[in-house]
Amino acid sequence: MNRIGRTLLVSLAWVTLFGANTNREPDGLVVHEWGTFTSIADAEGSPALWAPLIGRADLPCFVHRLLPGYSPKFSSNGLVRMETPVLYFYSTRAANLSVRVGFPQGLVTEWYPRASKVNPIQVSAEGFRGGHIDWNVQVDPAAKVTLPESRTPSHYFAARQTAAAPVRVGDETEKLLFYRGVGSFDVKVRPSFTTEGTLRVRNESGHPLPLAMLFESHSGITTLSIARGLGKDTTLAAPRTVAIGEVHASLVAALTAEGLYEDEARAMVETWKDSWFEDGSRLIYLVPRPLVDAVLPLQISPAPRQVARVFVGRIELASEGTRKTIEAAVLANDEKTLRQFGRFLKPLIQQSEPLSRNQLWTPFVGNLAARMEQERSQGPFCVQ
Repeated sequence: MNRIGRTLLVSLAWVTLFGANTNREPDGLVVHEWGTFTSIADAEGSPALWAPLIGRADLPCFVHRLLPGYSPKFSSNGLVRMETPVLYFYSTRAANLSVRVGFPQGLVTEWYPRASKVNPIQVSAEGFRGGHIDWNVQVDPAAKVTLPESRTPSHYFAARQTAAAPVRVGDETEKLLFYRGVGSFDVKVRPSFTTEGTLRVRNESGHPLPLAMLFESHSGITTLSIARGLGKDTTLAAPRTVAIGEVHASLVAALTAEGLYEDEARAMVETWKDSWFEDGSRLIYLVPRPLVDAVLPLQISPAPRQVARVFVGRIELASEGTRKTIEAAVLANDEKTLRQFGRFLKPLIQQSEPLSRNQLWTPFVGNLAARMEQERSQGPFCVQ
């Protein structure tokens, strides 16, 4: 075989192993991670207490859970829902790794594959403390694995659409390590609306925010305002009407610029597009890496040659449009519209002056919130 033929075969082998994306690292272990911190801002921009464990069942039943069913004890206190962080591994050869993710101000609630140790649980007046999760995992780029599935759709599966190496823990296999939890840590980004209706973002993290997006969707109209390199105090420009495809593309580009491979960035947006871009108002921003490392200290042994950790912060906002939608729905006894706000309904209602003043509306709102919580307590708790 001539030199050109040999070169072509080597090139094809690399494409098979790592996919068509040409920015894969050729030597050593590389680890990439993405995830989301979800919270709700009060009128001043501070994180509001809410019940982050309440929500529709969205994970397959094969995922391991700290709480197999619903427990109000663990749903009543929290500032942040840590949603679907996933760890991807890239290696040219098989490797046995010890992986620990610490969560000093939180509690790990779901994970897959099977972990060797989770938490322990410590509950204080300030919330959950001392969480962590450990895996002893085998990474094997050449392994042929069968991945678990469910009969009905789940956004969990979109995260697999990358060229990452398969991982094995005991008899469980995946394309990633997945975990999720609830936290009591302070959110250092404080968005609040000015009297003129613009959004002011106070960044108390001590680090510039690479990107912040004010996204709003009301009555079928989608608007967006983007700012980059946010310092301590920034007022975003007035939102402009956009197509949702433009929003997706902007976020994929930003995630890639922060260190994810393009297929990872697309997998992240695909996983969360129905949630991030549902009706309502929210700030979506890229969390500075030092904050991610402080909230979720990561230890991997043997140490990777390179680690990228790209997290999105999602902060729900009680904008004028959101408040008007909720107030009109309450006045009309429009339960269908109110239910669309799901787990965010209660804290958003608390920021409506007319609703908080009018005692006639309180029973309707309170009864609906109680029924929604009761329905969640009766399951289903997973996607079959």
